[in-house]
Amino acid sequence: MTGWFEQATHDLANLDMAQIEQWLLDYASLGPLPGIILPLSEAVLSFLPLFVIVIGNASAYGLWLGFLYSWIGTSLGALLVFWLARKFGRRFGKVIVKKFPKTEKLFKWSERKGFTPLFLLYCFPFVPSLLVNIASGMSAVSFKTFLAALLMGKAVMVFVISFVGHDWQGFVSQPWRIAALVVMLFLLWYFGKRLEKRFQLEA
Repeated sequence: MTGWFEQATHDLANLDMAQIEQWLLDYASLGPLPGIILPLSEAVLSFLPLFVIVIGNASAYGLWLGFLYSWIGTSLGALLVFWLARKFGRRFGKVIVKKFPKTEKLFKWSERKGFTPLFLLYCFPFVPSLLVNIASGMSAVSFKTFLAALLMGKAVMVFVISFVGHDWQGFVSQPWRIAALVVMLFLLWYFGKRLEKRFQLEA
């Protein structure tokens, strides 16, 4: 049984874009559900390749619908993990901290800084969002602050991956696009700082 589970985990973790696109085509009759379920599953099963899933959605559904479905799925998955951590996290806090020792420092940092660190963490695809979701749920961060950081940060991350994956050749031939993305991230960081002040005033 353990060997089967390990093999299944390994196969899922090593999915490539062609396999995901084929899976989406096989279940195209279900409409947007496959495109939402895949990124939602990644929020719970962190070994799944989110980067590949988002690019697969953009390729299968087009840039804007692919972005929308990926954003909805990954946001719903994060909300599910947050809710579970907030409901049961304090009861099993010692077990969770022992299994994920970084969560304790993370949720203390989030409590001190509020919106901005969560927003920035969600902007980057290679940050272990499962830990961020668990830490946020176990912390005293308000749901309103968490939701705003989650939706905005995931929107940035998912759009950037979708945009780059949908037209990666354009980034190779036109490097100015990379500079434009850097500027956009800086502006979003600045906007996030302004929002943080607003949340602190309302706290």
